[in-house]
Amino acid sequence: MKKQFLEIGQIVNTHGLKGEVKVMPWCDSPEFLCAFKKLYLKNGDTVDVTNARVQKNMVILKIKGVNSIEQADVMRNTILYMNRSDIELDEDVFFWQDILNCTVIDADTGKEYGKITDILETGANDVYQITDKDGKNYLIPVIDDVVVSTDIDSEIVTIRPLKGIFDDED
Repeated sequence: MKKQFLEIGQIVNTHGLKGEVKVMPWCDSPEFLCAFKKLYLKNGDTVDVTNARVQKNMVILKIKGVNSIEQADVMRNTILYMNRSDIELDEDVFFWQDILNCTVIDADTGKEYGKITDILETGANDVYQITDKDGKNYLIPVIDDVVVSTDIDSEIVTIRPLKGIFDDED
C-alpha cells in the first residue's frame, strides 16, 4: 500500500539568525525539495515554506512563523514529509519508498526471486538489492534490459535477469 506522506528530508541545523533551517534532502536532488511550498510533520501539522534555496548539497528553508535562531533550533532533527498528491511523476518514475519491499519475479518463468530491500545509487543507474527467503542478497541493475515492468499497486517488479546474477543461471 502506497504511503500518502513520504519522508523528504531532515532539519539538521539552523542557518543564520532569522529562523532559517538547514535541511538534508532525502530525495533525488535538493532542487526537488525546493519545489514544495507546503511540507508536513509526522504528527500531520503543516509547515508553510516561504523561501527555499540550495546551498551545496543542502536546502536552506525559511518556514512561516519561525523567525529566530531559537525557534529554528527547536526544529533540529525534525523529519519533513511531502504529500504524494503535491507532485506528479513522469511515467516509469517511482518513489523509492514505493519500490522497497516489492516482490521481484521472472518475466519468463514467473519464478519469485525475493523482495527489494535496498536501492543503491551507482551514478550510471540505480541497483536493486533483492533479498530471497533464505536471506541471500542479489544485485540487479535498473536498466531496460533487466527491469521489464514495475507495478507499484500490486507491489511487483518483473525482471529478465542477466546471466550470472542468480546461482541457478549459466
